[in-house]
Amino acid sequence: MDGVADENPAVELGLAELREIAGYAVACALPALVIFERDRLGDRRPRAAIEAARAFAEGARRTKAIRDSAWAAHRAYQETRDAGQAAAAEAARAAVAAAGSAFLHPLAKATQVPHILGAAAHAARAIELDAGDDRAAGARHLERARELAGPVVVDVLARYPGAPGGRGRVGELLRGLDDSLRRPAVGRAPRKHPSGP
Repeated sequence: MDGVADENPAVELGLAELREIAGYAVACALPALVIFERDRLGDRRPRAAIEAARAFAEGARRTKAIRDSAWAAHRAYQETRDAGQAAAAEAARAAVAAAGSAFLHPLAKATQVPHILGAAAHAARAIELDAGDDRAAGARHLERARELAGPVVVDVLARYPGAPGGRGRVGELLRGLDDSLRRPAVGRAPRKHPSGP
């Protein structure tokens, strides 16, 4: 950014756009949910988080219940990780990210990008791990996530700086998806808010 007056300026973000982001995150997280539910029979916490995000995307109010379901799914993630079930743990984190997408903040900070793309990145990592750490499996999920990103998702993403560094393999997946969505593509509508360095 070339201005120095406001390091993190506000981002325009309407409720309809926020619902679109949540719907996208739900669609990205769902394919990994089967991994969690296969490995953690009877634990519905990640599903509840995804369902809360889906309800918001479909018009329900954004309430504390969404946050509560995200925290419950986070506890499921911790328990699953501690049990050595890495793929299922990442699937639970995808559910946490889906619920967290409803709380995307309208501040131009790179740390907000995981609210938009985190569900896709964690789901891709879960799918990789479930396939024996096959990175091609993760790449296929990211391609599907790229295809799911409609014009509203791409436009909102472009209002934020690029994805932050770090975060291991999930961070790599996140940045890969972020980069691919910011590149102009044939047939994709031009964005009104191009990102800058």
